[in-house]
Amino acid sequence: MGIEGLAPSAGLLAAGVLLDAVFGDPQVRFHPIRILGKTLSAYESLLRRMGCDGYAGGVMLFLMLAVTWVAIPCLLLNRIYHWNEEAGIAAHVILVYICFALHDLIVHVRKVQRAADRNDIAAARQAIGMLVGRDIEKMDIAACRRAAIESLSENFVDGVLSAVFWYVLLGVPGLLLFKIVSTMDSMVGYKSARYLRFGWCGARLDDLMNFVPARLAWLLFGFFSIPKGWRVGLAQHGILPGPNPGWSEATMAGILRRKLIGPIWKENELVTETWLGDPQDPEAGSTEDLTKAVRVVVVAALVSLVLGMISIYGTWR
Repeated sequence: MGIEGLAPSAGLLAAGVLLDAVFGDPQVRFHPIRILGKTLSAYESLLRRMGCDGYAGGVMLFLMLAVTWVAIPCLLLNRIYHWNEEAGIAAHVILVYICFALHDLIVHVRKVQRAADRNDIAAARQAIGMLVGRDIEKMDIAACRRAAIESLSENFVDGVLSAVFWYVLLGVPGLLLFKIVSTMDSMVGYKSARYLRFGWCGARLDDLMNFVPARLAWLLFGFFSIPKGWRVGLAQHGILPGPNPGWSEATMAGILRRKLIGPIWKENELVTETWLGDPQDPEAGSTEDLTKAVRVVVVAALVSLVLGMISIYGTWR
């Protein structure tokens, strides 16, 4: 295993990802990621009571979570590994397993697709509402499918590629660090009055940790439609806010040869009418578009896993 059970292992990475592929996210009451979220909320409440509700409070939140959910688990894993190597290997695999989220992402996308295919707009809206934060009441069937494609493309980076990247680079500590940063971004990384300063640290760290993987997604996705995927991704990644989401979503638009996004409403306000993709291409929205996007993401995930295993073998052996 190396470095007392914390270093990346090609075999253990494959085992953890295989568990996710077969079983999906374990639906248990005391799921570690749910406990992480509750820990974050408890720390936030504590910091706000102390008056630390600005930039410094956000930094303190990160440091507290890093101690609780990176340092302590790594120390425990180290102890378990020295006590019993087989138990340490099992704990290592479980940590990898719970930090990947491809299976459940595909399940949610398939729910959207099944509802859309039977023209059940209410069910399609309800299903897509689990993936995106926008006014679902104004979405038609095609918009539901487009939103599923967009979410699939963006979450491939957050839920798969970045996890592989940081595990390969830093082992279990890197994987856990990425997970707490991702959780911070999803829970406090908003540009609202409450979180504009307090959530700044989590949002910027999330941008940083996804920076390289997002561009690797552009490179990887582009192979599915040379050269259009790369061309559209490179030209239009800056259309979306933030430094990272546009790389995978714009490239997916190029791969599908379809336009994505379109009108988006939030809180009864039209926030964008922007289309992403080649202006000459038709709008995405068919079941074939969504099926192809799922296929691209699944194959890209497999390629990412294989490349990650090769990198671990070449770097850490």
